[in-house]
Amino acid sequence: MKTSTDIREKYFVLAAGVISLILLLGVARFAYTPLIPIMQNETLLNDLSAGWLAAINYAGYMCGALIAASISDLMVKDRLYRAGLIIAIITTAGMALAENTLLWAVMRFFAGLSSAAGLLIGSGLVLNWLMRHHFRRELGIHFTGMGLGIVFTAIAVDLMINHFNWREQWLLLGAAAIVMAIPAWRWLPRPHNGTVTTAGQALQDHPPSVRFLWLMMASYFCAGFGYSISATFTVAMVERLPGLQGMGEQVWLVLGLTAIPAVLVWERIARKAGTLYALLLCYIIHILGIIVPIFYESLAGAMISAVLYGGTFIGIVSLVLTMAGRFYPTKPAKLMGKLTLSYGVAQIIAPAAAGMMAEQSGDYVGGLIMAAGMMVIGTLILLILISTENQSIKTLDAA
Repeated sequence: MKTSTDIREKYFVLAAGVISLILLLGVARFAYTPLIPIMQNETLLNDLSAGWLAAINYAGYMCGALIAASISDLMVKDRLYRAGLIIAIITTAGMALAENTLLWAVMRFFAGLSSAAGLLIGSGLVLNWLMRHHFRRELGIHFTGMGLGIVFTAIAVDLMINHFNWREQWLLLGAAAIVMAIPAWRWLPRPHNGTVTTAGQALQDHPPSVRFLWLMMASYFCAGFGYSISATFTVAMVERLPGLQGMGEQVWLVLGLTAIPAVLVWERIARKAGTLYALLLCYIIHILGIIVPIFYESLAGAMISAVLYGGTFIGIVSLVLTMAGRFYPTKPAKLMGKLTLSYGVAQIIAPAAAGMMAEQSGDYVGGLIMAAGMMVIGTLILLILISTENQSIKTLDAA
């Protein structure tokens, strides 16, 4: 039975999780996107180095995914989550220390590592607490922090752009990170290593088939391509369109605003249609969001793309990671980490390749076509999975 204490603590736990994602995903990771054109104007950063820095950030994230996938002890994960909060502060402010690509690469790598501490380890801790306290329906609320993180960085950079240089903006974001780290640290309770709920019911894992896991990893790898190119270069793409200089942050803001409610919308769709059918629809709309800027190089095209992309990339991530929590309620971060490894490999390859293409061609069309093509392959793999893995799907939707 849920007590008033449990209900009150639930709000603190959810707030800690959401704020941690704003910090560890929004500030430590997503702030780089709206700051790319500013740094390109004021520093030595170019398309090629911007793409490589994004790839290095994703490499750090993938290393974090490896750690998350290899550790079962919740107490160890709790310590890593808290270390991630500290690293996020250091790496955000550290970007301002010098105009040096090697320094930036080190900062972006460890920022990616801290992002994994938030999205994988922190999310696993929050999901475990919610399921142990019978708040299963609140699972999706936690992931709204991803959209809020984008909104925060868009508003912050837009407010700072005419008043501070690139170095000062990174330092101010570092100061904001310190403020956010306090509730993210204090409001998330230390985990419990037990495998029963507060009512004494056993939490049981329901592993999917090996084939289901491999197909899901392959499909999620393709989704990593679809996500990372737009996530890295959206603002830079808009800033290069004729007459749209200064509009990049507004497009990024719309993307984030769309992402906030998307988590809850896709969770509702998944409850009615099934998780994988919701994921399939997400993939299809995501493809449309990627290709719109290729055919409509205008503010309207950019805004439509932001809505379609923002409303689906977060849906894909939240559906897949929540799926991991339902298959493995006692240790969700292990499967989250395995799935994210495939997603992370794509995130290393894609922005580096897109940056090289943009450096040679002067635009991001080639990168967008590559991202859309990979998403089509991922959609086909997902269709194969849906048509052949009935037992694992039934287990998932019943969990």
